[in-house]
Amino acid sequence: MAIERTLSIIKPDAVAKNIIGEVLTKFEKNGLRVVAAKMLHLSRKQAEGFYEVHIGKSFYQPLVDFMISGPVLVQVLEGENAVIMNRNIMGATDPKKADPGTIRADFADSIEANVVHGSDSIDNAKQEIAFFFKPEEIYSR
Repeated sequence: MAIERTLSIIKPDAVAKNIIGEVLTKFEKNGLRVVAAKMLHLSRKQAEGFYEVHIGKSFYQPLVDFMISGPVLVQVLEGENAVIMNRNIMGATDPKKADPGTIRADFADSIEANVVHGSDSIDNAKQEIAFFFKPEEIYSR
C-alpha cells in the first residue's frame, strides 16, 4: 500500500458549527495524519481559482459564494491510500446518500453545505496541495 497525501478542506458550515475537532478525529481514527494545516478565509479570487475546473457548471458560483462565506481549515492528510481513504471517510456528496458514520452522514446539512472537500485523485491532490501549501509548510518525517 502506498503512502499518499491528499488535500482536505473543512468548509465554512463545519467551522461555524464548531465541529473541526470531531471531523479531524474521524480522519485520525481512520489512519490519516494531519501533516499541514492552516485556517483561512478564502478570497473570491482564491475560491474561483481553486474551483476553476467547475467554471460553467450550474453549481460553480454558489460553491464559490459558499466557500467565501466564512473561514475554512485547509489541511494535508497523509496515510496509506490517503485519497481513497479520505473520500470514504467523507462519504457521498449528498449526505442523504452517505453511509452511516461518514463525516457527511453525521454532520452535513445538504449537498451544498456538506462539511468537507477532498481531492478526487492523486494528480488533483498534488495540484490542490500546491495551491495552498509550499513544500516547507508540510511536515515530513
